[in-house]
Amino acid sequence: MKYSLLFAAAAAATTSVFAGATVDPNNLPHTSEKGQYGYNDCEKYGDSPSSKCQTLHIESINDFCLYAPPQKATIGDSERYEVAWCTKAGHGARLIPAGALKSVHYQKTSKYIQITGTGDFTKMNVPRGDEGGELDPHGADGNGNPVGGIVESSQFGGGLKQIKEWHQFISSGEFCIRICNPSDPDAWKWCQHIYDVMGCMWNDPGNYGSGFDTCAADTVAMPPGEYKLKNGKTSTWHQGVNPTPAGQKPAKSSQCVKQATILAAKYATSKPASKPTTTKKPTTTKKPITTHKKTTTTTKKTTTHKPAPTKKH
Repeated sequence: MKYSLLFAAAAAATTSVFAGATVDPNNLPHTSEKGQYGYNDCEKYGDSPSSKCQTLHIESINDFCLYAPPQKATIGDSERYEVAWCTKAGHGARLIPAGALKSVHYQKTSKYIQITGTGDFTKMNVPRGDEGGELDPHGADGNGNPVGGIVESSQFGGGLKQIKEWHQFISSGEFCIRICNPSDPDAWKWCQHIYDVMGCMWNDPGNYGSGFDTCAADTVAMPPGEYKLKNGKTSTWHQGVNPTPAGQKPAKSSQCVKQATILAAKYATSKPASKPTTTKKPTTTKKPITTHKKTTTTTKKTTTHKPAPTKKH
C-alpha cells in the first residue's frame, strides 16, 4: 500500500504554527488572548457551576481537567469558547459531575502524559450522539481552541509548567487528552493538532476499556501521522490523502495501580469575594469535526452519529 509522503518541508511548515500565548503558570493573567470567552486566573474566583475558567490542570487520575461546552452545544460549535471541568475542587473551574466519568486510564511516558476513557458527557453539556472534535493550543488563527486555553502541569519536573503542546478530543461518550513534555523539542510531533477528524484511538492509542488505573507506559512507536519506511526514512501522512493509514498501536504499560472510581468533587458553600469580567463569546471559525473515524477511509463529516462502542478499544 502506498501513502503520500511529505518529509522535512512538511515538518517545517507544521512547526511554524504558533501554539497560543506564553504565560507564567505561577502568575496567570486574567486573559491570555484577545476575544477570549472566559479567563485564566481562575483560582481567585473559586469553583462554580457557571465558571468561565479556561485553564486546565493535569496532575493525576484524581486531579485533571477537560474542556467542554459552558452550555449545551456540539464540540464543533463550541470549540472556540469551551471551559474547564475538573475532577478536583480548588482550580476555580466547573466540577465534573458524578457519573460523568465511566472509565479513566492515566498513562505517563517520557514524552507525554495521556488520559483516555469513556463517560456520559451529556452531563457536561455535550449533546447525546455528538461525535465531538479536537481542542488544541493552535486553532485556525493560532489563538487556540478554545481561544485563550491554557494547560498547566507539574508532572514533568521543575515545578509547575505551562504545557505548550497538547490536544484533547471529546464526544458524548469518549475522551482523550495528551499533554507533551515541554522540555522535548519534538513535543509538537507527539501532540499533533492536524488530525482533527481522526479521533481518539488514532491520535492517542491506548486503553478505552472499563476501569480506572494509573500506569507507567512506553511511548508509542511513532508520533501521530508518522511512519517508518523500509529504507529507514520517515513519512508523514496528511489528513485527507487516500488511503488512510492505521494509527499506531498502543504502547505497553506497566506498574498499573487500579482504583474503584474517581470520587466526584463538591462545590464549596462559600462564594468567591469578587466576580471576573469576561469578553463576549467568539464566533466559531471552522466547521464541526468528529472524534471517531474508521482508518480505512478518509471522509470528513460535519454531521453527528452514534459513537462507536468503547469495547473495540
